[in-house]
Amino acid sequence: MLIEEGTKYQISQGIKGFFNSAESMTVKSYNGVTVQFTLADSKGHGSMPVEHLSYLLKKSNLTQIPNKRMLLSTDNNEEQIS
Repeated sequence: MLIEEGTKYQISQGIKGFFNSAESMTVKSYNGVTVQFTLADSKGHGSMPVEHLSYLLKKSNLTQIPNKRMLLSTDNNEEQIS
């Protein structure tokens, strides 16, 4: 699992209550053990162990939102292959 600063995650309906009813969260820092994040719409911030983030991703409680740069790079790669 690749965790980078600026990665956004969509929060599922079932666990929004644990995240101040925020729609998404953005990773602010990652030190290998802990992930610090901010919640969308200025609903707060927090941190969690990487193991817990992995668990939430595995259970589909969080889903990564692809950023535009990543989408553009995959479009360019497909054009080069054709």
